[in-house]
Order: sequence, then C-alpha cells, then structure tokens
Amino acid sequence: MTTGTSPDLSALIARMSLPEKIGQLTMVTGHWAVTGPRADPLSLATFRDGSAGCILNLWSPEAMREAQRAASEESRLGIPLIIGFDVVHGHRTVFPIPLGEAASFDPALWQETAAAAAKEAAADGISLTFAPMLDVARDPRWGRICEGPGEDPYVGQVFAVAKVKGFQGRSLDDPARLAATAKHIGAYGATLAGRDYASADLSESDMAEVQLPAFASAVAAGVAAIMPSFNDIAGLPSTANAALLTGLLRQRWGFDGIIVSDYNAVAELIVHGVAADHAEAAALALRAGVDIDMMGGSYSRGLAEALVRGLVTLPEIDAAVLRVLRLKERLGLFADPYRGIGPDAEPARVAHRGLARRAAAAAMVLLKNEAKALPLSSTGGAIAVIGPLAQAADDMLGPWSGAGRAEDCVTLLDGIRAAFPGRTILYEPASGFDSAKATMALAREAEAIVFCGGETRRMSGEANSRGEPDLALAQRRLATKLIATGKPVIAIICCGRPIVLPPVLVDKAAAILVAWFGGSEAGTALGDVLNGHSEPGGRLPVTWPAAIGQIPIYYARRRSGRPADARQHYTSKYLDIPVEPQFAFGHGLGYAPLRFANAQVDRATIGPGQSLTVSVDVVNDGNREGATVAMLYVQDPVASLARPIMLLKRFEKISVAPGAVATVHFTLTTDVFAFLGIDMERIVESGRIDLLIGGRAVEEELLRLTIEVTGGRSHIAAASVRAAVNR
Repeated sequence: MTTGTSPDLSALIARMSLPEKIGQLTMVTGHWAVTGPRADPLSLATFRDGSAGCILNLWSPEAMREAQRAASEESRLGIPLIIGFDVVHGHRTVFPIPLGEAASFDPALWQETAAAAAKEAAADGISLTFAPMLDVARDPRWGRICEGPGEDPYVGQVFAVAKVKGFQGRSLDDPARLAATAKHIGAYGATLAGRDYASADLSESDMAEVQLPAFASAVAAGVAAIMPSFNDIAGLPSTANAALLTGLLRQRWGFDGIIVSDYNAVAELIVHGVAADHAEAAALALRAGVDIDMMGGSYSRGLAEALVRGLVTLPEIDAAVLRVLRLKERLGLFADPYRGIGPDAEPARVAHRGLARRAAAAAMVLLKNEAKALPLSSTGGAIAVIGPLAQAADDMLGPWSGAGRAEDCVTLLDGIRAAFPGRTILYEPASGFDSAKATMALAREAEAIVFCGGETRRMSGEANSRGEPDLALAQRRLATKLIATGKPVIAIICCGRPIVLPPVLVDKAAAILVAWFGGSEAGTALGDVLNGHSEPGGRLPVTWPAAIGQIPIYYARRRSGRPADARQHYTSKYLDIPVEPQFAFGHGLGYAPLRFANAQVDRATIGPGQSLTVSVDVVNDGNREGATVAMLYVQDPVASLARPIMLLKRFEKISVAPGAVATVHFTLTTDVFAFLGIDMERIVESGRIDLLIGGRAVEEELLRLTIEVTGGRSHIAAASVRAAVNR
C-alpha cells in the first residue's frame, strides 16, 4: 500500500484474509534490551505477515521505525501498526503519580502534564497510551489506588476530561498527541479486600453512581479507547461483559472507539472459569465488544476456530477490524506511519522539568504544621535528613514511570541541599542496625530533623496490595527515637496510597508532609516547599484512615439508622478504634491563614430549567500569598433513598493575595441534585437541599446554605415506585 493517503477501509477489509483480519485484532509486546526496547526478528516477521497489527512496550524512534517499516512497507497490505505504551504519569519526564496529581485539584495542571507526556511519548514513536486510569478506589490496601483520581466520582469525572483532552488534543492526527485509553471499566477499584484482580461485589447503584461516571465523562470527551478491568462482577468478568461493553458503552453512551483488553485478560477467561478453551474465550470477548486482544493469544489461537464452531460470525470480526482501522486512520498512520519521526526527522529533544517541579509541589499535602514549623528558615543550625527514602532516586519515579530513568531524578536529599545553601545538611539513611548510633548522634547535632519515610515504589501499583498499609516496623521505631530527641521532626511521607501513620508521628511530629512519589523533580519540589518558595498545594483526594480496621473508609458514606455515638452503645462504631479518619477527604494545610466566609446563594428555590449561583469569600488574614481549594458539597436530608452524608459537586483552586479577599462562584442546575432511584432511573426530587461550602469533608466545619428544589418528583411518590418494584 502506498503511504500518504487513507484507503477505503471497507475495500481494504474485503482484500484481507482471515488471518490478516485476526492480526489486526492482536496486540503483541516488544522486547527490552539494555539500551531500550527493540522488536526481535520474530516480532518483525509477525508484522510482515500481518499476524499482528498492534504492539505495546516498544519505544524510541529507532525501534518504532523498525517495526513500522516491517508492517507498512514489507507486508502484503501495508497496514501500519498502533504502538501502545503505559504513559501513565509521564514518559521521559516523570510527573507525580496520578493520585498525587489528583491532590492538586487543578484540572488545568492535569491537562498540561498529560499534553507534555504525550509530546514526549509521541516523539518516541508511541501512538496510544493506556491511560488515564479512572477507577474510583476507597480501599488503600489496593495497590493501584496510586494510578487513579482517588475516592470521589466527581473528581474522577473532571480528571477524566482533563486527561483525555491533554493526551489527545484537538485531533488525533497531531503527531505530538496520543490516543488515550480510559481504564479499567468494571469496578476494578472496588475489588474485595483490596486484592488486585479479585472479584467485585457491589450494588447496581454503586456501580452506576460511583464507578461509572468518570468513564461516561471520558466518552463524552472523545476518548479513543476503553479498557475493561481484569476482575469479575457477580461472576461475569468485564472482558466478557456484553451488557457493559456493548449495551452501555456503545449503545447507550455512543462510544465509537476501540475496546482493548488488559494484558492477557482474554486468555484469563479460561482461568475465571467462563471459557473452556481459547476459542470460547475469544468468542466471549469479541461478542462482548473487545476489539484488541492484548497479549492473551486467544484471538490468534482461537478466533478462527470460534468461527468454524459458529461461536462468532465473520461480520462480527469485520466490525472489530473496521474499528481498529478507523483508529489508525484517525491517528494519521496511513498518511504517515512514522508520525513525523521518519529516517530523515531531527532527533526529538523534549523535556518538561519545570512543569514536573511545579506539579510535584502542587501535589504535596501538608497534613500537620504545629507552631508554623514549616517553612524552614534559610539560615540557622544544621538540618538532619534521615531515613531510607532520602536518597532513593528510583523510588521517586513511582510504579509506572514510563521511560523515566532514576539517574535523571532529583532525590529528596539533593533537593533539600539545593534549597538551603546557607545551612549545613547532615545525612544518614538509617538503613541498618549498625547505623543506629550514628543516626542518633547526627539527630542530636541538628537543629531540625527531616525524616524521609513511607513506601518504596514497588510497594504500590499493580499486584502490590498491602494487608497492612502502614509504616514498616523499622521506620516506626526510628520515628519514635527521633521524636524522643526533643528536636522538631518534619516527617516526609512518600507513598502511593494513604498510610496508617504511627501515633508518635501524628501526635508529636512538628509537621507531616505527604510527598507521594513526586517524579523527576521530587527533590527540587520538596526543597521549594520546605523553604517556602512554593506552597504545599495539595488536598487529600482520599480519606486517610487512623487505623487499618477502618478500611474501606470514605467521606460519602450513609448515616445509617444508628449513626456512631460514643455515648450510646447500640450505634455504628468500634469498641477499640475511632470511627473518624485521621485526616478527612480534602484535608490539607497551607502557609497562609486562609478562611472561608460569607457564603451566599442568589435564589432560595430552583426548578427545572433554572440555575442558581453560590458564592463564598476566601479571606487571607496573613502576610503572604496563599492558595486553597474551595469545595461545594450537596446534602439531601430527606429522599426516597438514603443519600450519602454529602457529595462533592464542584471545586475550584484559588490563590489569594496577602490581606485580600477573593470570591469563588459556583453555578448549579437541578441536574446536580439528581440521583438514581430504586428503579435505576435518574430522578430529581422536590424538597430541601443543603449546600455545604468550604474545605475538607467535615460537616461541622463547612458553611451551610439551604435551598428548595421544586418541580421534581415527591420522595413519597418515589417510595411508592419502590414498593411497586419490590412486589
């Protein structure tokens, strides 16, 4: 096929043999060498004979040109490859993990980092990323909580739109953009006991109201691809769930992109126990709506046999092939298989270090700051930097670091040294028994101690669930000894999930700062925050538990008929631990004393087709500029179904000058108050609605306004619907 023009796709399919059609639905993996990934001779032969039309885990212009040349110039039909890669939180420049980025509550920043990552990855020949991950997760035992937007479905929706726009831009044929993949549809974040790949067991309403909204927003934003989750729901694996992938995604939501399986997920239908062999697995996945089999081998080994057995039809295969070819066309691959990095192209030199530095600072969450321990003065006595993660460059990259390299990452220690040139910086990793005496001697010599602890990056991410997500015993003991010196201890916690912190740190540390896994500029950003050059810009996108026994824990719970009351025995509480989290959703401190005041609404009632505006002042009582996140929650006190205590519906990050007042405005329509009734239809009910405005999700701290919704269904009438449904 001659490149430079897009072919008639239907005519192209008519020319294809069955093996070539199946090849377009097959994704194979690249092979890594010391200098980077390359396709081995077998893979290149696979592209030449049309046995595979997609590849992942391959990057660099040289490797990409090798593979694309085999497919587009040396195969019978000359169909180019889709080249995919996990560009999850950066490529060569690594940004904070998505959970950390979510903490910034800054959609413009989310979009900017996605666009930067796309530019770098596209310069390496990649055309498809397996991101954003949109799984709402409320169990920090689950390792993959680090890859998503946290616990709140509305945050997930905003995150989805920003990331899709950032990755894809205005047109997929832009050689500096990537096709995005929203993953993993099917309640992956709700797996039982926080174990990766385990079953999910949740109500239909939780699925619709918590797990699916972010995916609907991604589809509305034009996402190019969707990936089903590994897990099953009520015994039906998402990879074989036709009601989800075809009925909901394609027919109800109008999704017209491709559906790509997760790694080996089609073959794993056999292990799940819903398919006897590869032919059955391939048939289940294809008929459910899965277009591309990623490294499962079931399409290549079983789809032809499934056709012979009558388990699938040729038109079903052709429809999937057409969707894959359409994506290649949209990416501009037929016009230019090399997407601007052909043999004569200039080597790409793209980096976004400044953006990475800004994003890492914006992600950091200051949990505690007693007596204004932070920021630290630029002058004074020695600062002791102690702990196993102070000089851990590799760990700062996080679980999905793309093409990032540890040698390009600024460590926490190096960042602190650069931030405090006028102070002596002492360092001790405190990594073994022999170092205990030296560590304590160094701690006693210092004026302040910066303790760098938390998780390694290999303790978070895929297949890294933790039954006890707390600090390691050695770190807890070290923290106790450091606190006992009487010196102010600044605890820096690197992590991919909420960590159950020891009481000695919560109660007695001078400050606690969550740095997540900050990426390429983790250390530089930490220095910026510690010396006050930057605000700690983050607010918690997940509830932070006080004890492991509270998990799963999240703010949008229902009250129950017997809410927790320490004065009453027969209430919803524990005997041995508190009900309240250590730090609530939305918690985070800044350096400027900001407060919310003067909440107002421009109308007391709202009906169909109307809107109202809520305003709140953010007052800066200090002498330095500060930033915060204004959050608006909705509370429905009487409804036909018991509603969550509160639900986040709007947020806005805002900076306020010293001594100034800034006003935030939120516009609401009645859609904001809608929910799924007992019949699973979306309804708006008439009656009182409370609007809670401020910061973290602590009811008594928020400003309250009350409005009346008119023209909706009566909650009593809805109750009669419930009775009819239940008969």
